[in-house]
Amino acid sequence: MAESEGALAAVSEKLPTSEPAPDGAIKRTLRRKLSDSRIDHQPGFVLHSYPWRETSLIIETFTREFGRVAVVARGAKRPTSQFRGLLSPFNPIALSWSGRNEIKTLVRAEWLGGMQPLRGDALLAAFYANELLVRLLARGDPHLTTFGSYVELLQSLGQKSRHDTALRRFELDLLQDIGYALPLALCAEGSPIDAAAQYAFSGDRGAQLIDANTARERDASGFADTVSGRTLLAMEARDFAHPQVAAESKVLLRQVIRFHLDGKPLNTRRILQDLKQL
Repeated sequence: MAESEGALAAVSEKLPTSEPAPDGAIKRTLRRKLSDSRIDHQPGFVLHSYPWRETSLIIETFTREFGRVAVVARGAKRPTSQFRGLLSPFNPIALSWSGRNEIKTLVRAEWLGGMQPLRGDALLAAFYANELLVRLLARGDPHLTTFGSYVELLQSLGQKSRHDTALRRFELDLLQDIGYALPLALCAEGSPIDAAAQYAFSGDRGAQLIDANTARERDASGFADTVSGRTLLAMEARDFAHPQVAAESKVLLRQVIRFHLDGKPLNTRRILQDLKQL
């Protein structure tokens, strides 16, 4: 147990909250390191994999110091492969790779342990988070803050806590880390959000005050359904306990993420909708 906890601590290590995220110089250094011919024992997770040739796999990974990295696991589909049983999503592993091309060659993978297995809705939520990372993060761009938030999400999903709350916090953290932070305390005109007022919210303009009697107003430029000022302020505080806040924040973040994906649907969301119709 002590070894598992120590391994998990190594995986979840990130910048102290009192320090700023890495500046441009540090990020450039990390990118240069990514192009090196050999990287050893890098904590990370498998996000997605697909077959390559007859016996190999292309693996999209999310690593602590190098962000999203694609590697080829040669012979991974063979019964005797050293990678067999290790390259599954949501298992913390230490990755070693080599190569200077965009797709590296996976040399070794070691299981770090320390995570509870995910089932049911928690598993679907984790696959949804993985797809967000694949779709929104560029390869080779370090995101230490997002890595820490992802580890916290998996820990929350493995417990009996509210899955929707964990997902909303992860979505907000991810958007902020990639430069799409939501302006939740001020409306588009610059005035403070009024908890008693109603707003329309879009990914490019933020919140716009509307008439309180217009409950479901949209416009052609992408405004979502109306959202209460109370919900916006609660989202700013990362407080999703109230049912109205939980419901409205889910719709709002769905609209914002769709905006940043240029309207392209998420596969996991479509699968979930299909399952609900069975």
